[in-house]
Amino acid sequence: MSAPSPAFERTKEALISAAAPLLLLALWEWAGRNGSAPSYLSFPSAISAAFMELARKGEYFSSTWISLLRADFGFAIGATLGVCLGLLAATQRHVREFFDPIVSFLYPVPKIAFLPVLLLTFGIGDGSKVALIALSVFFPLFMSARQSLAAVDRNIVWAARNMGASQTTIFRRVLLPAIRPQLFAGARIGLALAFIVLFAAEIIGSRDGLGHLISEAENNVQFDAMLAGIAGFMVLGFVNDRALLALRSWMLRGQLLDTEEGSS
Repeated sequence: MSAPSPAFERTKEALISAAAPLLLLALWEWAGRNGSAPSYLSFPSAISAAFMELARKGEYFSSTWISLLRADFGFAIGATLGVCLGLLAATQRHVREFFDPIVSFLYPVPKIAFLPVLLLTFGIGDGSKVALIALSVFFPLFMSARQSLAAVDRNIVWAARNMGASQTTIFRRVLLPAIRPQLFAGARIGLALAFIVLFAAEIIGSRDGLGHLISEAENNVQFDAMLAGIAGFMVLGFVNDRALLALRSWMLRGQLLDTEEGSS
């Protein structure tokens, strides 16, 4: 008897992985319809109907697009600044002495606490949300870049230098490949923080976006619409995380051969 094909195995694994969520959704639907679940939990078919109604009005997709742009722009700004300054701090003593105390002092502070200041500075529109997300993302990327570069084996650098490699070549061909896995680990943390902070910022101080939609639905006791908005945040976070993992797999091809991701 021949062994099952790889395609068959992948299909079987996918079905097994989907079984638990589908069973949970079925139980949720059953509990919601017979009144066993609290009213604020609603049930999947009612949430789907609320989503269709919001989508028909155009409100859902416009709010989702606004939230997506805020999250991605804020993440891009915070990640770029965090990586660049983290690398400088790892290589330049004066930069390190300037930023290390600031990072140690500000990192434990919940970044949503800065929202009132940012609202006064940038207004209630996109600027304050993007700035808050960038601030939140900056810290994990700064520390990831700073610590990963400082932890690179000096013997590798010494060997490259002895073979005549320039500083630029050493950074591009030795240091950067060595720190990329840690940078992507920090980026995933930063991306999750981006959506967490965006959710809070749009609920507290915004006239648009998914967070505002959720807040309005809650105030109007429309739990179906509220949960549809929360589902939108879940989908945005999942899609962005998968995109980041795809970029990671592409940039680290050859470095993930011994991992589950590299062999898939």
